[in-house]
Amino acid sequence: MRPGKARASPWQRGRMALALLASGSDVQKGARGETMAQEAAGWPPEETLSLWKREQARLKARVVDRDTEAWQRDPAFSGLQRVGGVDVSFVKGDSVRACASLVVLSYPELEVLLVDGNGVLHHRGFGVACHLGVLTDLPCVGVAKKLLQVDGLENNALHKEKIRLLQTRGDSFPLLGDSGTVLGMALRSHDRSTRPLYVSVGHKMSLEAAVRLTCCCCRFRIPEPVRQADICSREHIRKSLGLPRPPTPRSPTQRPVACSRGDSGESSGEGRPPQDHSPGPRTAPKPGSQEQEGKDWQ
Repeated sequence: MRPGKARASPWQRGRMALALLASGSDVQKGARGETMAQEAAGWPPEETLSLWKREQARLKARVVDRDTEAWQRDPAFSGLQRVGGVDVSFVKGDSVRACASLVVLSYPELEVLLVDGNGVLHHRGFGVACHLGVLTDLPCVGVAKKLLQVDGLENNALHKEKIRLLQTRGDSFPLLGDSGTVLGMALRSHDRSTRPLYVSVGHKMSLEAAVRLTCCCCRFRIPEPVRQADICSREHIRKSLGLPRPPTPRSPTQRPVACSRGDSGESSGEGRPPQDHSPGPRTAPKPGSQEQEGKDWQ
């Protein structure tokens, strides 16, 4: 910290990093933008792609892939009091506009971010979870819904057979690349969902702790902070474009899964997923809405 210059709080750093993620100046937007550009308006200029890659390489050297906080080494995460979830939603057919959302659950200090995307499980070893972690200097975890096929990883018959062997919540297997590096873990996050999450190190947390924390934050298949961030970003886009709200069917409410106090993934009365303490009004669809029907277990 420079003399005479106050260090920004974790919350302020998170908001500043989100502003970068949602803006055209953010390098990591290119990681998703590369795929999006191919599907929409073609590749960005080569000069822009080179800039993104150079910036990724520069920041990659600052990634920390070990536990840095005492609560990360505790089986019950004692001392962890707030978890943030990050999601970036895109408008279909629009390669320019996007909405980044940060939802913070529990109280009173932001200490870790779960990001809808990859960390070191990435073509250049530096996904959006690494980027956000380095920019905020906060522990960060990449939680992806689909396998990014890099370093020889493939969603082939062998991979699907390994998924089939994940029988209960908390079961996982390593994602071992052709380079001999474990890039992440495939995790069954809930008993009611057979589709795994792909967890990878973002910054300042070991893979083992990242997997345990992700599992503890899941009421449904997706960790609750990330799920709420996704709902908020989609709702913001819906309102910005003036789209009608989908009808809300009557459906039974899912009882949340309480967070384990150990590392087994079993539920207990303590440590249940926390309340939402994000600032500002909440206009996200309710869990029982048609928009969320089926998404919670996807």
